[in-house]
Amino acid sequence: MLDVNKQFTIIREFDAPQELVFKAWTNPKMIAQWWGPKGVFTPICEVDAKPGGDINIVMEAGVALGEFKGTQWPMEGSFVEIEEPSKIVFTANAISDGEPILEHKTTVTFEEKNEKTKMTVHIHIKKVNEALAKPAVGGMEQGWNEQFDKMVEFVNKYNTNGGENK
Repeated sequence: MLDVNKQFTIIREFDAPQELVFKAWTNPKMIAQWWGPKGVFTPICEVDAKPGGDINIVMEAGVALGEFKGTQWPMEGSFVEIEEPSKIVFTANAISDGEPILEHKTTVTFEEKNEKTKMTVHIHIKKVNEALAKPAVGGMEQGWNEQFDKMVEFVNKYNTNGGENK
């Protein structure tokens, strides 16, 4: 794996309280409903949201992704820091054929103002397997943005429905 230093930051605003947006990152049942870019679902979502706790998420391409339908993209990692409800730091590896291909550290902060929550996500790609990770790195920022589009929709609907996402 080659050391790299690619970084990007994404900011989103939610019409929901900070505690709910934080919970959407730490409750596996909630994470599974928004994790992954457009056309992707999450058949496996195991998250132990505490410092040192493990992350095991598998994304799978749905029908909307045509010939990629059924392709799975696993991710493994662990939580480094959790300050409820204001900050989450975790490291993760994208996995291909059982081997890490992309390592990143992600810092998520939450700030509530006027009954809305501002979420800032900073992704720092630290290492890549250049041969296997090039497509993943190239589409990573777009994928995270699509994922957060789904998250905003999920959290806002969940908040509006009083805790039930229909």
